[in-house]
Amino acid sequence: MPPLARLAADLTAKLGAENVLTDPLARTLYEYDGGVDRAQPDLVVFPRSRDQVAAIVRAAAAAGVPIVARGAGTGLSGGAVAREGGVVVAFNRMRRILEVDVENARAVVEPGVVNLELSQSLAPTGFYFAPDPSSQRACTLGGNVAENSGGPHTLLHGVTVNHVTGLEIVLADGSVAQLGGKAGEALAGAWDLTGVVVGSEGTLALVTAVTVKLTRLPEAVGTLLAIYDQVGQAAETVTALTAAGITPSACEMMDGFCLRAIEAATGAGYPMDSAAVLLMDVEGLREEVEEDAERVEAICRAAGARSVRRAADAPERELLWKGRKNAFGAMGRISPNNYVMDGVIPRTRIAPVLEEIEAVGRRHGFRIGNMFHAGDGNLHPLVFFDERAGELPRALACSHDIIQVCVAAGGSITGEHGVGIEKQDLMPLIFSDADLAYMERIRRAFNPDGLLNPNKMIPQSRLCGEIRGNAALYREGL
Repeated sequence: MPPLARLAADLTAKLGAENVLTDPLARTLYEYDGGVDRAQPDLVVFPRSRDQVAAIVRAAAAAGVPIVARGAGTGLSGGAVAREGGVVVAFNRMRRILEVDVENARAVVEPGVVNLELSQSLAPTGFYFAPDPSSQRACTLGGNVAENSGGPHTLLHGVTVNHVTGLEIVLADGSVAQLGGKAGEALAGAWDLTGVVVGSEGTLALVTAVTVKLTRLPEAVGTLLAIYDQVGQAAETVTALTAAGITPSACEMMDGFCLRAIEAATGAGYPMDSAAVLLMDVEGLREEVEEDAERVEAICRAAGARSVRRAADAPERELLWKGRKNAFGAMGRISPNNYVMDGVIPRTRIAPVLEEIEAVGRRHGFRIGNMFHAGDGNLHPLVFFDERAGELPRALACSHDIIQVCVAAGGSITGEHGVGIEKQDLMPLIFSDADLAYMERIRRAFNPDGLLNPNKMIPQSRLCGEIRGNAALYREGL
């Protein structure tokens, strides 16, 4: 019996036939994430417990088969794509909230819990989970941990790693370990291994439970929409807010090109004739929110905003944010395909970098749209293209040039989407050979045989063939 057939039979016996996908057509649903890379896994399995995850890892490791963890598949860098085939471990059936400890502002959840559903379930307690990726209605906590996800409110609250104090993990040999806990590791004086695993994109371990920090719901939130006739004026506002010592909880920028498609799709109340808008939140005590909103409005007007609107109530606030949260889906009105990048730049460089990005688009023959987390300089330029016309390779080249513009401005290759496949070979732009060698040593300490999410993050030239050289040994069919 071929190795994969034996593994499929073994996992079916352990998990039940309803939790193992072998049919090629069914497996096509798991060959991609939210990015552009595709590769079909050889098996897809759906564990329901930590012990089942450990059994899967032990069986796959014994067979020498790669293992790729998957949440909701909303990632944008190919992190959940089974590049070398093997077993995709889909966590969407492990979605229990195991504990809510309001007294200590902590919750323990399984990795398949949906981000927004956690906050919704916590609402009666007066707490919520702060990281809010645009995909929060679908993305899972396990995926957030893998990618160290952010979101619009990263500016004030930070990214996922700032809200995770403990992890239960299954290591590459199938053993189980607990990192941190309700107090966290750093507070106890131990090595912060939790911080090492968060953002490692499934290359170090599989997460089976997450201890998260809960944030108290603010007494009041004010939402402002500043409208501009020039993109540069919106960018200048961000710099002026920083100089004034004001930190909104969110500060999002959308250019007019994207704005019109978003408004047509969602009816959020955005102006159809503006060059750009800033969508901002301020939060805290009611009196503080009122004072901060007035200061923000004054700074926006001084920077050239033609008008500043404040949401009158919660429904209007939710509608304004609905437009931003559903923005990527609305881009289908502009082009058959779009490719979104994830560069980071200093906030003071937003205006000149946007000009450079537009020039890159012209050079490659593409229109570029911009909607991004302006407050922390996390850009998301969209390259609009038509895959049917064979434009994808040119769109990828354009996007890589955009990332190089961000790095040249003193920025980074990713702020929240991760490295995965997409930026794997761009890592040398910001890391030295010594840096990459150190990362590889850490990866091998956790994942010595390279079976956990192989051929990701570390540039291919440094991977020494690892699992790729042995792929033929197990890919003999089912």
